[in-house]
Amino acid sequence: MWIKICANTNLTDAALAAELGADALGFIFASSPRQVTPQQVAAIVPQLPAAVEKIGVFTILDPAEIADVARDAGLTGVQLHSEYSAAFIATLATLLPGLRLIQTTHRNVASHSPETAASAIATLRTAPHVDAVLVDSRTATASGGTGIAFDWNAARQALSALVPMPLIVAGGLTPENVRQAIEVLQPWGVDVASGVEASPGRKDPAKLADFIKNARNT
Repeated sequence: MWIKICANTNLTDAALAAELGADALGFIFASSPRQVTPQQVAAIVPQLPAAVEKIGVFTILDPAEIADVARDAGLTGVQLHSEYSAAFIATLATLLPGLRLIQTTHRNVASHSPETAASAIATLRTAPHVDAVLVDSRTATASGGTGIAFDWNAARQALSALVPMPLIVAGGLTPENVRQAIEVLQPWGVDVASGVEASPGRKDPAKLADFIKNARNT
């Protein structure tokens, strides 16, 4: 199970997550209470284990700008929260060869329909240059960082159609519910931010440890 701890804002939290066994650490460059700058991340990354992935989260639509930030911050991967574009991804892959590229798609938390953007799933299943698809919760006012889980049972069949594309589940995960999310959706990886926080941008060490332990042992 690939485990990403997202929305890191300081070295203490990022180093603890790595020490506890996280596979990847996320840094948000989009507008958010947890937003960081390339300079902040560049100061953190060299002090983290080389084996731990450093993933930047972006909503901007300029591949050259994303590439510049990725290089300046020392990232090993990019997570896109914009709509999928094959041309955009291809350009980014050319600018950042060897970096993990994660495309986000969304599940509306208010929907209990078993159908979830079937055409989008079909497109992403074999999308060139995309290394994994992250499914996050969407509300009427936010398309990420909601802290609310979508209906895993309702989404199960639709998301299973992503195979063989690796699936990462996000949105409302906590130490208490991550086991259930994994058992229902059988993802390749999980991603958490607010579910392991003491306050926005600050991790709770006990929650962090429990989340990683529960995800790893499921």
